[in-house]
Amino acid sequence: MAPPRVSVLVVDDQVLFRDVMRDVVHATPGMALAGEAASGEAAIDAVHELSPQMVIMDKRMPGIGGIEAARRVRASHPAVVVILVSVEVASPEALEESGGAAFLNKRELSPRALTALWKTHGSG
Repeated sequence: MAPPRVSVLVVDDQVLFRDVMRDVVHATPGMALAGEAASGEAAIDAVHELSPQMVIMDKRMPGIGGIEAARRVRASHPAVVVILVSVEVASPEALEESGGAAFLNKRELSPRALTALWKTHGSG
């Protein structure tokens, strides 16, 4: 029997980067794509509907943005591991405010990074 897969929601307002995020999830052993969202508001709804174990979310998006969306996701689903991604450097204060597990530069997004983040912050 195959080990359980980690379900992952990817969130970014840019279609091209959502495609990259989806490809990285598909290439990561033990992970499966739960769904995609294009905004913080849609991410909150998707977490309620899809119950992912991990959310990889862009820090800066129109609307409420990744930091506030991460805060709301963690408030209602504390077991969900939220990874914020950005091309910018995130301050430790922003990460703490969001309740996110980690910040990852978009250039560092890889199967190895996702696996390490799940081992560190997930329940697996």
